Amino acid sequence: MNVERFGGPVLSLFRLVTGLLFLFHGISSVFGVFGGNRGSGHAIAVGVWPSWWAAAIQLVFGALVAAGLFTRISALLCSGSMAYAYFVVHQPQALLPLNNGGEAAAMFCWSFFLVAVLGPGAWALDTVLRRHRAQAVSYRPAPA
Repeated sequence: MNVERFGGPVLSLFRLVTGLLFLFHGISSVFGVFGGNRGSGHAIAVGVWPSWWAAAIQLVFGALVAAGLFTRISALLCSGSMAYAYFVVHQPQALLPLNNGGEAAAMFCWSFFLVAVLGPGAWALDTVLRRHRAQAVSYRPAPA
């Protein structure tokens, strides 16, 4: 059995799930739904630094990663935002993620970095658009 054929679809599923989880973090913080920001039941006030901006990144770029659109740059931005969250919010409290509550930030950071490096996988809008552009370029009408 050739397991390599599952690489593209599995990467797509990994990207989709990671993007959706991130998106729902953003939705809960921006709109106060699904338990709200950190389970408070409330939204973050618009423009509050850095919380609201982090939630906006989660919402917008989590959706883009989930859809597989502008995937590499979106995933890199998500990874960077989680690195910032880890080192600015969590790491000053304790060195290890287990002790400072930063497991989610660390996992999201490295998960998005993986997507940024490996790409969106087989099932992504970026992949569909790339195929469409390649077909458009290769199509040449016959001379008249």
